[in-house]
Amino acid sequence: MQAAPSLETVSQAIQVLYHNPDVTAKEKASLWLGELQKSVFAWEISDRLLHLNADLESCYFAAQTMRTKVQYSFHELPSTAHESLRNSLLEHIDKVTEATNHIIVTQLCLAIVDLALQMVTWKNATQELIQRFGSSSHHIPLLLDFLKFLPEEVNSRSMRLGANRRQDIINELTQTAPLVLQLLTGYVHQSEADPEFHLQCGVYKCLTSWFNLGTLPTADIAQSELLTGLFQVLRTSQIPGSYHEILSDCLCAALYAVEDFHKHAVLAPVLFEGVLTLPAAYQASVAEEDLDKSINYCRIFTEAAESFLDAIVFTPNQALGDLRLLDLLLMCVSHHQYEVSEITFNFWYRLSERLASRNDAEKEALFKPYVEKLLAALCHHCCMEPDEEDIPDDSDDFGHFRVQVAELIKDVIFLVGSANCFAQVTIATVDIMMYLATY
Repeated sequence: MQAAPSLETVSQAIQVLYHNPDVTAKEKASLWLGELQKSVFAWEISDRLLHLNADLESCYFAAQTMRTKVQYSFHELPSTAHESLRNSLLEHIDKVTEATNHIIVTQLCLAIVDLALQMVTWKNATQELIQRFGSSSHHIPLLLDFLKFLPEEVNSRSMRLGANRRQDIINELTQTAPLVLQLLTGYVHQSEADPEFHLQCGVYKCLTSWFNLGTLPTADIAQSELLTGLFQVLRTSQIPGSYHEILSDCLCAALYAVEDFHKHAVLAPVLFEGVLTLPAAYQASVAEEDLDKSINYCRIFTEAAESFLDAIVFTPNQALGDLRLLDLLLMCVSHHQYEVSEITFNFWYRLSERLASRNDAEKEALFKPYVEKLLAALCHHCCMEPDEEDIPDDSDDFGHFRVQVAELIKDVIFLVGSANCFAQVTIATVDIMMYLATY
């Protein structure tokens, strides 16, 4: 593209792309707009379209283009233009209202976040965004998006950050983390007046991102109302499935973050004790036939077991090595849907690998009863329905599950012995056949 097109020409192309029923015309408009996005003229065109705010399609195109340019073509701009770009983007964000399409808001937030990560002269960007948007209840969802995207974009493969710049950003976010934690705690208090859980979802999505980055002061969060509130809600079943999944994701991220539990000696036991309060909630989800929530609880139990694996192996039945975690996993393995049991497989593989490397007969004997129960439950899951005539194909879900079970048995069989394993499977199979014969 040799020259900048007029705003009218761009707007017409966008209208053709979204509203013209002619497929050929749509394809032509798409190609032309794609070339515009690659050109240096896209910066100014996008900015002008956003200021014009003519319609949803043009604003979405402009916001998406602006984010893409910042992400992939930031090098096109001279350093003297960086500050004006930042000011312009913030001005667009200031004009966001509740009626603004969320996709447009997301693209603008990502554009500002990606700019903050690449603009070396923008110091303490996180604090500036908090100060600018944190005092207005209207801007709270917007700020939560900023704070969620910042940790996620730091390690994004699409961000062309050097190792030194990335480390500088992580150091800056580490310094800002206590302020973020304080802010999120305050929002949780406000969320009590939000029966739709929108604010709570935003808070815990944000917290998950910061856990994943590993910059949160874990000793502080151990005593935080964010954590106590999370466990309190997870112990109930009367919450929407989407909110339940967000809380589960957050707890799994927290558990993963404390895998080096010696380093996180304050938070690790708090998480451990909290997890042990959830079995009743899991059983309630089973009774209510809420598979998604059962899967969420199983993910939590499995993540806890994997994070505290060293304690389980080296100091079983002591503190974080409490073998009740294995009982929780076996409870999940016994779920009537095999998809739940499948979640635990990696833990059993890691446990067998760790025990095999130690070659400790006493430890192996300690874990043998758990593996025997595991094998019996898996045998039940692998049985076909009485009316099935064909062997399941390995390419379908059930066939693939049976293959995974076979691989897992190979990993754990040394703990029970091949003869004992065969006997266990035979007994379990006979029990299942007798049970089916009664129906």
